[in-house]
Amino acid sequence: MKDATVSARVECDIKNEAESILQRLGIPVSVVINSLYRQIIYNKGIPFSLTIPENPATLDMLSDDELNRKLQHSYEQSLNGEGRPMDEVFDELERSLVK
Repeated sequence: MKDATVSARVECDIKNEAESILQRLGIPVSVVINSLYRQIIYNKGIPFSLTIPENPATLDMLSDDELNRKLQHSYEQSLNGEGRPMDEVFDELERSLVK
């Protein structure tokens, strides 16, 4: 019996793109989430690899369209006050590397 709710905050464009694909496939979001949870239980962990690529993507690997989308997204975040001060971000990164 389905009697629990899952709530998560995700990036709007990621949510919209994923839900658009699921809608075209005719699969409700709840079915995907339930399936993911079942796979986590079955695998006793995340059912896919979470790794850092040996050659992470760099700006020069992006097409002009991809770069413009990323810049536009960042600009909109800035206008909406969703950003963080650069010093705060670098301090957090530094602390995570020292551990």
